[in-house]
Amino acid sequence: MDIALVIIGFLFTLVGIIGSFLPVLPGPPLSWVGLLLLYLTKAVPEDWWFLGITLVIALTATVLDYVIPAAGTKKFGGSKAGMWGSIIGLLVAIFFPVLGPFGIIIWPFVGALVGELSQNQDQKRAWKAAFGSFIGFLTGTFLKFLIALIYFGLFLWKAIEYSGEIFTFS
Repeated sequence: MDIALVIIGFLFTLVGIIGSFLPVLPGPPLSWVGLLLLYLTKAVPEDWWFLGITLVIALTATVLDYVIPAAGTKKFGGSKAGMWGSIIGLLVAIFFPVLGPFGIIIWPFVGALVGELSQNQDQKRAWKAAFGSFIGFLTGTFLKFLIALIYFGLFLWKAIEYSGEIFTFS
């Protein structure tokens, strides 16, 4: 059973990393579930303080992911259309990788700009708001990615540390 928990936990941490970039998947909470599954094995000692702190961090990052882009957009005078445009631009970059790895940076900005221009006729203000929406979006995404990556590293560290107990076949 421990091996199954480790494999499923490993998959959760990987999906958590991917979820850091996809707005439909909560990256850090999924990575945290991977950590939880590892700690539910008989081999890894329970550490409820560690799990509690990492859960609070994962949930805080998820909440901030909604607050940061809105704050960036508001600070630069933008609208919800700019935020939605940024999200749509990210989805375009993921599902239609026309510009390769640069698309993950370019398309959210283009989406935010189109969203702002659809709501605002003043091009200078639309560019400024699109930039704010884009910066907020990138900040939230980077925060989620960093946390999910750290959780993945913690998962690997503990899995390797207790691999002798996890992978016993007797």
